[in-house]
Amino acid sequence: MGRNPKKKSKGGGGGGASKNDSDDEWEEGITTITGESEDEDMMEDGEDDPDRMDDGAPRRPEVWRPGVDGMDEDEELEYDPTVYDCLHAWSLEWPCLSFDVVRDELGEDRTHFPHSMFMVAGTQAVSAEQNALAVMRLTRLKKTRRKEKDPAGDPDDSDASESDSSDDEGGARPGDGPLLRVRKIAHHGAVNRVRCMPQRSSIVATWSDAGVVQVWDTAKQLGELMSAVDDDAGDASVGKSLEKKNVAARVAPKFAFTGHGDEGYAIDWSPVVEGRLVSGDNQGVIHVAEPRESGWAADVSGARQGGHGGSSVEDLQWSPAERDVFASCGADGRVCVWDARVSNSGSGAPALSVQAHGCDVNVMSWNNKVNYMLATGADDGGLRIWDLRALASGASKDSKDSFVANFQFHRAPVTSVEWARFDGAMLASSAADHTVCVWDLAVERDAEEEAAAMAAEGNNAVAPEDLPPQLMFVHQGLRDPKEIHWHHQIPGMCLTTAADGFNAFKAYNVGNEVA
Repeated sequence: MGRNPKKKSKGGGGGGASKNDSDDEWEEGITTITGESEDEDMMEDGEDDPDRMDDGAPRRPEVWRPGVDGMDEDEELEYDPTVYDCLHAWSLEWPCLSFDVVRDELGEDRTHFPHSMFMVAGTQAVSAEQNALAVMRLTRLKKTRRKEKDPAGDPDDSDASESDSSDDEGGARPGDGPLLRVRKIAHHGAVNRVRCMPQRSSIVATWSDAGVVQVWDTAKQLGELMSAVDDDAGDASVGKSLEKKNVAARVAPKFAFTGHGDEGYAIDWSPVVEGRLVSGDNQGVIHVAEPRESGWAADVSGARQGGHGGSSVEDLQWSPAERDVFASCGADGRVCVWDARVSNSGSGAPALSVQAHGCDVNVMSWNNKVNYMLATGADDGGLRIWDLRALASGASKDSKDSFVANFQFHRAPVTSVEWARFDGAMLASSAADHTVCVWDLAVERDAEEEAAAMAAEGNNAVAPEDLPPQLMFVHQGLRDPKEIHWHHQIPGMCLTTAADGFNAFKAYNVGNEVA
């Protein structure tokens, strides 16, 4: 699961932990969470071992479920370092509601640590003029996984686990920690949503709480970050204060659309037609902006507002395969599929509409590998999977029970969902219950396999009967996670933003195996 309740006196790191919570501090804002505890071996003679039964047999851990199982006041969640290949946390001056991953030229399907990556995020500052687009470069993200200690206390095993995270970096030398560099672009108003164009990641679209959709060119900022040298001591010393002191550049957007009557959150670039952008607002109105030689042109007269009955459009997704098809979900609980070639003149209906949930549908994701699969997340914590072929055939169009799968693990509104880019059966979800979950729809419960695992020696926990077998991993320790993304080019690497900052983690059982 990634987290277990422990007594506060034991200490422990976690996603978004402060610097005092970890033993390996970064140079510029990234905390490398190693899971090592100062009092790990301080149990006095004669003291009961909490990890063993009265007869000396190992005590099996219990599965702790957020929103179901309680915690005592003197307990807190402690992360398990044996289930993360890596876990890093960092934050900016202001929290970010949304971010996106920037594609780079460092290679596809990267598996070897240390990793580097680029991201862009939008801030939620206390005043409109303090907001910015933050273009980030993270480097030297190392492997943090710690192996389970040998029950016999073999010192060789301890040495191996200590060196496990530093072999790929050439040893844990001072100055080898993860590095964060930031370049900022001034953005008037808080950023509700950020999306990079798939074909050109330097082109970024934002939804502002001022009700304006804007398109920015971040090529200059990315170029500066790419040219930075990690092992340049002078540059590193400047970088320590970079995020706080670097003045945001004042750059005019390449496009600004003020035709929406209200602010919004729904926005998406077409993965098929370069530069085609769709946005939806809190009044239920959807606009499509088409690329032109001089910029973009929005369909002001052909706005679509007949799909959600005036309710807020919460999310939008272009089809990963069809150039003129996109889907929307809204506060009315419906999912609509639209044909971009049809001009609705303000009152037209979508090509397809289904009552997906009995409450607000907050987020959705269209599977880019299995093009007929759609995932939705709702206000009641429900996560549902849909087969668009069945919906298009007319079967149960008005029934919210026509889903392929329905998961009710989250105990609060789902805030983000995204299919994995490396596996068509895997997706991740986050919710206001402070959890991020990884799911694998290809997994089915196997009673014989579970029995064999429990019979084997080890610390396998007894899974509750109501725990979905498709639930692969639960990442906790964040405060109110808002958005998740899989990295485009590092299979299994998941990135999150929350009220207390960013996390980058890779679960040991997700993506490529790490040597």
